[in-house]
Formats: sequence, C-alpha cells, structure tokens
Amino acid sequence: MAAITCPKGSSLGFWILLLAATTAAIPASAFHSGGTGECTGCHDMHQAQSPSEGMDNNVALLAGKDPGSVCLDCHLKAGQKQPESHLVATADPDMPAGMPPFQLTPGGDFGWLKKSYFWGAGSGEGGGYSPGERHGHNIVADEYRFSLDTEHVTAPGGNYPSNRLSCISCHDPHGKYRRFADGSIGTVGIPIHASGSYDTSPDPSGDRAVGVYRLLGGKGYASSMYDGAPFTADPPAAVSPENFNRPEDRGETRVAYGKGMSEWCANCHPAQSGGTGRGKAHTAGNNIKFSAGVAANYNSYVASGNLTGNPSTSSSSMVPFEMGTADYAVLKGTAASTGGQTAGPGASSNVMCLSCHRAHASGWDHATRWNMKTEFLVFNGDYPGVEDPTVPPRISQGRTRGEIRKTFYDRPPTAYATYQRSLCNKCHAKD
Repeated sequence: MAAITCPKGSSLGFWILLLAATTAAIPASAFHSGGTGECTGCHDMHQAQSPSEGMDNNVALLAGKDPGSVCLDCHLKAGQKQPESHLVATADPDMPAGMPPFQLTPGGDFGWLKKSYFWGAGSGEGGGYSPGERHGHNIVADEYRFSLDTEHVTAPGGNYPSNRLSCISCHDPHGKYRRFADGSIGTVGIPIHASGSYDTSPDPSGDRAVGVYRLLGGKGYASSMYDGAPFTADPPAAVSPENFNRPEDRGETRVAYGKGMSEWCANCHPAQSGGTGRGKAHTAGNNIKFSAGVAANYNSYVASGNLTGNPSTSSSSMVPFEMGTADYAVLKGTAASTGGQTAGPGASSNVMCLSCHRAHASGWDHATRWNMKTEFLVFNGDYPGVEDPTVPPRISQGRTRGEIRKTFYDRPPTAYATYQRSLCNKCHAKD
C-alpha cells in the first residue's frame, strides 16, 4: 500500500474517511483517492489568504495565495532529498547550484524551472544559455517562487494565457471526471470510489466508477483560473505502477500509455501536435502508427552503434510510446516498476507527445527527456559535466555530471555507448 499523506490542516473528518477507505481495502492513493478530497484541505472558510497578483480575488476561499501554492503545500516538502510518491517539486534550499532536483516522477520535477545554465563564453565555441523557464510548464505558485513564462504570452501552439497556468489548468482539483465500466468518461452519475490511475486500482463496476488518469480534466473542463477555452478531449487511457517516483538504475518505471495522450495535450497546444499533415511539428497521436521500419528501429536499438536489441526487451521509459489500446486489463498487466515489462512497440503502437517530453519539467529546454541540442549524451564513457575540463562546453552545457545523470533518472552511463548520441535514434536509428 502506498504511503499515506495528509493535507495541511486536515481535520478529524479526513482521518475518519481515510480509516474507512483503508478498512475497505481501497488502494491508498492519498488525499484525492480518484476524486474530491477533503474540502478544508484546500479551502479555509474563515481565514482564506489574500490573492496573489494574477488572481482577481480569492472568491474560492483558498488556503493559499493561488491554486498552485495550495497544491504545492502537499506536493512539495522542504528537506526531502529522496523521491517520495506524491511530490512533484524540490524545494529551493535543497537544490543549490550544481545540484539537481530530486523527484523522479514520470512527469519530472518542477524544480528544473529554477535551474538556469550558461556555457561557452570566451571558450572559442561561443556562448549558450538555457533559462529555467524553458525547462517545462511554468506553473504560477507565488508562495513557492514559481512564476509565469516571460517569453510566451500564451501556450505554444494555443491560446491558454501563461499568467493563468496552474496545476489546476491540467488537473481537476475536484476530481469530477470518472471512468465507467464501459470505458466511457463523464462528470456525473455513479460515485467514484477509488483512483483509476494505478495497476493496483480497482476496476469500475455497475455502481462504482473510478477516477480518470491523474485527475486530468476532460471534455468541457475549464479551470477556475481561465474559462476561455474548455477542453475538447478526454484524459488518456493510461496506467501507472503504484511505485512510480523512483530512480531507474535498477529497473525502469514503465507507465502503460494506451491511447489519447497527444489528443489530450492538444487541448492547450492544438497547433503543436502536427497531425497527418506533417506541416508544423513531429506527428503524434492515435492515428500516427509506427511504420514497420520505425518499429524495427526501436526494437533493435540499444545504443549508438548497437542494434542488437529485440522486441521482447526493447521498451525504454526514456522513449515511451502508446500501445494503441484502451483495454485496462492489458494496461494494468504492462505497468511495472521492476523492469519486468519490457516489450517494445508493434503495429498498433504510436508516438505521442510524451515520447519526447516530460509532462511537468525536465533538465532540458522544452521539457525534453534528453538534451536535443548537443551531439553527445555520453562523452568518453561518462555523462558530461562542467567539472571535467576535457568535455567541450557545448556538450556539458553548464550542467554538472550529477545534474545530467539525474535527467537520466540515475541510469549509469554504461547503459549507453561510450559516445552516445541523441535518443531520437531509438526510432530513427541513423547514428
């Protein structure tokens, strides 16, 4: 059973509800449990805080200055330097210069938004700059020094305003969206009795629904921060192993992505998905199936110069793919945190936005899973780093070796070639 976490200011009512849920053997997916949590975990009826700049007023009686700060009251913990299930960001004092953020969820750690890098000035190579705000979704959470994107007024490829971006822009804090036994998704009807996000989650039944993946908003969703563009796509079919926030040096964390991830991302980034026209971006989505050649490349690719892989062991969480199914029995059987579920793509598989990007943030520009702006990911048998004078600045790009290793979720450099090139080659195999 997962670790239990309680919201700040929890009342006796929370513990009574929690005891009832635990006694009924419902998986402990913590405060939300697939739907609405305890009201007073996020709202204060009598002493709501003054709103921060960007909020019109605090009509929601939030227990923090803005929705993002309320979320991080539980999802960020100062002093925590090890991955912990529900944490999505590392506190400022815990990641001084040269030290990486510590949380290793599949979505990444928002702490990377506060890590900016410079390199190369005066080296004869020219200079470079990778500002923290380019490393992911710039959530606004005033109490934790997360601020809006200063370059993009709206979401790239869309109209969502940057000054309104918050955790609840993507995740429904009230958890209204639910999955029914027939696979359909709605906001009303039979009650949600547990999370539907995990391989240990119960299945929905005739009188009980489960929450959608990660409490994501679905069709018609418009957060209280911005109601100008209701979502047009429902959450994806996906399943996570219950133990998902962990280093991957002893086995990969495989989230079973089924279908619909890119379509959901297009709620805010419609022009970024590319689509079948192949005009604006890398194609992605349910209809963009792997060609036989791409699937063969993926399944054979192990590392630069090593094409000895096979379909039964080729899956990599550094380059995940969608399986092309909404069959939750299949998805639950695939999700794993032991490295045991390793089969690669087949004819029904497709590329998705998360094949290349992390949903929250990463150590690289545009929240990519690896550095797409250098020729080598591993240099002379080790991850590059500024502490090694033999590594050209254009390759280490201002990061320490420890920071770069953390972007690979602590995989040893020996998992790759002595001079490993871009993981784009996992699908395209041209190195």
